[in-house]
Amino acid sequence: INSISRNGYIGSSVSVLKTVTGKRPKLIGTDLDGTIVAHYGFISERTKIAFAAAHAAGIEIYFVTGRPIRWMVEIKENFNFGLGICANGAMLYDFIKGDVLEEWLFSVEAQLETVKRLREVIPPISFATEIGENFHREKKYVPRWDIGADNVGVNKIEEAITGPALKMLARCSDGEFSSDEMLALASKALTGIATVTHSNSTDSLLEISANGVSKGATLSKIAARHGFTADDCVTFGDNPNDFSMLSWASRSWAMGDGHPDLMKHAKFQTDAHEEDGVAKVIERLIELPE
Repeated sequence: INSISRNGYIGSSVSVLKTVTGKRPKLIGTDLDGTIVAHYGFISERTKIAFAAAHAAGIEIYFVTGRPIRWMVEIKENFNFGLGICANGAMLYDFIKGDVLEEWLFSVEAQLETVKRLREVIPPISFATEIGENFHREKKYVPRWDIGADNVGVNKIEEAITGPALKMLARCSDGEFSSDEMLALASKALTGIATVTHSNSTDSLLEISANGVSKGATLSKIAARHGFTADDCVTFGDNPNDFSMLSWASRSWAMGDGHPDLMKHAKFQTDAHEEDGVAKVIERLIELPE
């Protein structure tokens, strides 16, 4: 298959296309940032056209992201179809209508236990929490994206843990630990208490959900409601918070510029997100027999 990229050149990755076999999928689950959204916030025309063609072919589209719903406006501006699975699996969200359809929340008790355990194993850690549409942070938690969402902050996040949360965020603002180092420590400390992951290897940041909640767990649940199995679905991702859905789907593609451990979970690899890696695969998928 040859396609025109956003730069106007005709081309494709032969190695990528060799991995696209079997039947046309019934569901596509894709991560956003670093997968179809460039780090500078751009979604290519080729990507939008590919997803529109998949939708027109009757394929269910789910945008599966760590983003909170306040960051889904950009997706609504680019796509007029599909549903969002937000906060790493904690919410099913109709971003077109702005309706929260379902939530799988992190209890107050589990949040407090998470904070207690992580303070012990990662002493310089600081916290923020997503409760509903609200973002709360400790004063020493330095946000990179939600600057202005909580200008005051609290001394200890326990003061802001007043109800079930979509997810918590835990950061080492001084960069003393990498995200991967934090994840290794936190995974041991939080066994049976919470699900912990990250979506950025360079940011010293963890994302923590209720125990058992993940992108893969929620996507598999939603697929089953459609009557689909893992064989009917394909997934795309670039970071550890995508591992669960890459492992679950029978056909899954890791981004070529993603986390080094992706291929322990994904079945195949596609080109980097800025090379329209996902679009190249989808263009071929929709040509497969039903």
